[in-house]
Amino acid sequence: MDMETDVKILVPVKRVVDYNVKVRVKSDNTGVDIANVKMSMNPFDEIAVEEAVRLREAGVATEVIAVSCGVTQCQETLRTALAIGADRAVLVESSEDLQPLAVAKLLKALVDQEKPELIILGKQAIDDDSNQTGQMLAALAGLPQATFASKVVIADGKATVSREVDGGAETLSLKLPAVVTTDLRLNEPRYVTLPNIMKAKKKPLTTVKPADLGVDVAPRLKTLKVVEPPKRSAGITVPDVKTLVDKLKNEAKVI
Repeated sequence: MDMETDVKILVPVKRVVDYNVKVRVKSDNTGVDIANVKMSMNPFDEIAVEEAVRLREAGVATEVIAVSCGVTQCQETLRTALAIGADRAVLVESSEDLQPLAVAKLLKALVDQEKPELIILGKQAIDDDSNQTGQMLAALAGLPQATFASKVVIADGKATVSREVDGGAETLSLKLPAVVTTDLRLNEPRYVTLPNIMKAKKKPLTTVKPADLGVDVAPRLKTLKVVEPPKRSAGITVPDVKTLVDKLKNEAKVI
């Protein structure tokens, strides 16, 4: 790849409820209660940041730009990305409920501005589990995509991506620029050290609004109801196979 030009990697990161937190459904069933709950970077996006930083450290990329779309507090998530090793950050600030299509449109506008060679993001967020943003961005930007990456190699203007599929692994070759979404086995994100957290505070973080990017982020989907999964009932012992079959058929209704 020609190193005369800046080779940028854009890494979208999402602020979500920390994966260690047991989520509670609001009493009115409108959603999940996130008041006074620990928030962190989506784990799949953390893997994406780590991968981008490794590519820059290997001399394949010259700049890593972290992007987050959401409320003001997403700045904390971006500072984490900067502490891992991103060079600068952009916050698309909005208090609207940003759904995957809206985020994909915002990212498309930033891709048009920044012209990155690679956009690498988590395959899904652990809050809504949509697994849509990367695919929608690739479609809107007209870029090739490789989802669920377990290995990424960048060379000669191409990305070679190994991805996990039901039957094993599949290897794709993509012409850059391209979109890649990360799976769990791609890497192990580094531990963020205090000196790097301090350095991250000095790195540039710019804020824009969706209107600045010419994007309408009004929700297209409406959540009708959010409920907790049913409680598991205690196991029972049955005297014989006949009773077991009867209970499976008439009570559990699984046969």
